[in-house]
Formats: sequence, C-alpha cells, structure tokens
Amino acid sequence: MDITGKLAQANGRLKAHRVGVRIEQMGEKLYLQATLPAKPGSHKSKPHQQRIALGIGAHPRGVQMAEQEARKVGALRDCGEFDWMPYLKTATGSSDSVGEWIRRFETEVRTTVSETTWRTEYQQVFSRLPSDQVLSADVLLEAIAQTENHTRNRKRYCTTLARLAQFAGIELNVKPLKGNYSYTEVDPRTLPTDREVAEWFYKVPNPQWRYVYGLLATFGLRNHEAFFLDTEPLKRGKFWVEVQSSKSCKHLVWAFYPEWVEQFGLRDGQLPPGESGSHAAYGHRVTNQFSRYEVPFSPYDLRHRWAVRTLEFGLPDSHAAKQMGHSVTVHEKIYHHWITAETHQRAFDVLMLRGDRPQPPPV
Repeated sequence: MDITGKLAQANGRLKAHRVGVRIEQMGEKLYLQATLPAKPGSHKSKPHQQRIALGIGAHPRGVQMAEQEARKVGALRDCGEFDWMPYLKTATGSSDSVGEWIRRFETEVRTTVSETTWRTEYQQVFSRLPSDQVLSADVLLEAIAQTENHTRNRKRYCTTLARLAQFAGIELNVKPLKGNYSYTEVDPRTLPTDREVAEWFYKVPNPQWRYVYGLLATFGLRNHEAFFLDTEPLKRGKFWVEVQSSKSCKHLVWAFYPEWVEQFGLRDGQLPPGESGSHAAYGHRVTNQFSRYEVPFSPYDLRHRWAVRTLEFGLPDSHAAKQMGHSVTVHEKIYHHWITAETHQRAFDVLMLRGDRPQPPPV
C-alpha cells in the first residue's frame, strides 16, 4: 500500500508545529526519527539522531498512530523526560526476531539487487545469524566477531549487517570493526610463472577439465566464466571469445598468449557435463577440481597472471580492464600492486623492440 502522501502530510504537520520528530517508513513498518538521548548501554553519551521502532504497520491508520506517538515523543524530549525503556520493549517484541527482520529486509531490498549479489553479499551473511533470537546490536556484533579482522569477509559482514541494523532501527557502529582491508593491503601473492602454468595444463588428467584450465589460463577468466562463453570466434580461427554471463556486462577477451589457443586445443574442446545453475556453484566446481588435481595455485591465480602478462605485452590498462570486465580503477588497485621489476623490464623490452618506436634526435 502506497502511503507516501499520508506520510508527507503527517510530517508536514509535525514540522509546522515544531515537534522535531519525523515519521519514516522502512519496509512494512513505521519508525520515528529524532535527536534523542543515547540508548541504555550505548557507547555514545550525547543526544544524536536515532530511530524508534514503533511496531506499527505502514498503512493509513498506522500513520495516524505514528503521528500521535511523534507528538508524545517530541513533548517528552523537550521537557527532558524522554525514556527509552517503553520503546526498547516494543523493538524487541516476539515478532521482531532475526528471521522476521531478515524477511522484511528481503521484501524491501531483494528486487533492487542482482540474484548473485543477494546470495553472496546478503544471504550468506544472514545465514550465520541465529534466526530465532531477538535482533539486537549484540547479536550482530557477535556475528561480525566470528570473522577474521582486516579481511574482505569482515568488511562484507560489517557493511551488510550495518544495513540490516539501519533497516531495523538499531544503533550499530561498525566503523571501528571494519579493519584496514583494501586491495592495496592484500599481500601480493606468489603467482605461478607462465612455464608453470603451461606445465600444469598437461598434468590435469581429465580432458574436459583440462579444457577449462586452458580457457582460464589463456583468457584470464573468472572461475565460472568458462561455462558462459561464446567460443564460435575460436572455431572461425580468431583468438578471442565473448563472455556471455558475467559479474559485469558481456565483454570480449583476447588470448595472451595466442599460441596457447592451438597448444591447448581450445578451438574444439568440450566442457565437463552437468548443470550447476548459479555463478557461485560453477565457481565452486572449478575450485574443487583444482584441489582434487592438486594444482599448486588457485584458479584466480591464472586470472591474475593473465592480467600481469598483458602488462608485459604492453596492452593499455583500459583495454585489459575492459577485457577482464572491471573498471580501470579496480585494475590499477589490484594489479599495479603486483608489478615487479622483472615485469617492468619485460614490458620495456617489448616496447624497445618495436620497429616504429620513437628514436632519439640526431646531434
């Protein structure tokens, strides 16, 4: 039910009478927002902007009830007699369990994000919460504490659970918990050499999984992208493929080295049978096979090695980033952090061997 007009009218009346409290709709419930004293047990001591969970539904009658409550809160606040206890009881009623709040949040948010984003950024985090307990800051902080500090996983938990807390009107300060994870904080991994990459192609015993390995190594694909390729250009003698279903939009990607297309038999290979459905499921299949065959590096190491290799070939960052399906900014943050002196030297050598390179002026 659309109550936007009713909310605007109620908030207009509250503002005209200088009540200092605003009504907000979040999901199927109404909340009050105002500058209020710190909640009991809060790390803050001074009044600040907070939400009050009313337990009132988002419907016309609910707006009337919320407006009455807003006037009451405003009056109590102005005379210094506001008390959080009645509202904390409302916010922790039996209907406000973790599972109930997640269902409300899903109703509100899921249609605004992709299926993959919902599953990896939200569902996986929410699955670690105790669904039958009352949703509180302590429950969310406990879940965050179970993750390793200064990791992408910790940062993901903080971001996702902070959004759930905001949705539920719960005060949750995750800033001190996020750590200092960033692309540049990650230790540069020891990537395999191109010789090692080529040698391990022949050590994969299953020809269909060997084909997957060859695609990842030659085109720098994400794990799942090997199963979502248009390989017709290869069959026509070209050296590029089109990623059809990806974390980003469709994009073309070229072979670096082009010799590997023939060497690895990529023009007529066959993928392993079986339908796994989601990108994550396909990705797990690839990771599991690498582990099964005891490949001493990860599938993503092949992708990372492809990216560094393009630098050695002299491919501009903008081209490499587009072929990898991410932005130039992301490309620079990740891969420039890994460039060694040897990589710079190989790129220099390639450029200097060009017959059309600029020459020094005669003297």
